[in-house]
Amino acid sequence: MIDLAVLDMAGTTIDDGGAVYDALRSAVEETGVRVAPDDLQKWMGTDKKQAIEALIRLGGGAPTASSVAAAYGSFVELLRTAYDTRPPSALPGVENALAVLRDRGVRIALTTGFGSEVAGPLLDSLGWSTAPGSLLDAVVTADEVASGRPAPYMIHRAMERTGVLDVRQVLVAGDTTVDLEAGTHAGAGTVVGVLTGKLGRSALEAAPHTYVLDSVADLPGLPETS
Repeated sequence: MIDLAVLDMAGTTIDDGGAVYDALRSAVEETGVRVAPDDLQKWMGTDKKQAIEALIRLGGGAPTASSVAAAYGSFVELLRTAYDTRPPSALPGVENALAVLRDRGVRIALTTGFGSEVAGPLLDSLGWSTAPGSLLDAVVTADEVASGRPAPYMIHRAMERTGVLDVRQVLVAGDTTVDLEAGTHAGAGTVVGVLTGKLGRSALEAAPHTYVLDSVADLPGLPETS
């Protein structure tokens, strides 16, 4: 039986219309480099400051602390504008699935490559919180750990915050390969790829995983959560 489900945010539990992809690409290209689609996909799900630095370098640029900071500031503003224009929403069936899991005694944590200055307002706009009786038990952002995905630290921090001791009783789900790599690095007993993001089944199945599902909405049907 799973004690804790650790889930990614944008593309996994939240539909943001692809705003993260567009904002990240635009912010990096403002530095004068071109972002290749494959490079962008490779760095989705990671800490966004690390992603910006890597994408500038992959585009032939020479990232500096100041250029990365400026690009990250642009990313945050572009994302806020996009979210104001098209507010994010829960992906279909996700809220019901999380409620079912919580009724079965599974704790729910969200992790993200966003910093807290992006994740907090995003969750507020959805009405999701960690207050008693709310949908979530914990939220861990990339700026709270030494390194974001594919490192395991956000998952382990979620375990710490929810009091879960056995990583074999943790389920990790996400829509990118780095989500699956982070779950594997953490030692999670169940690692699930979901098809609600940009990647297709073959790409997710090429990464370490236990299942590839259509959506987080399908998690209550897994034997580990029943």
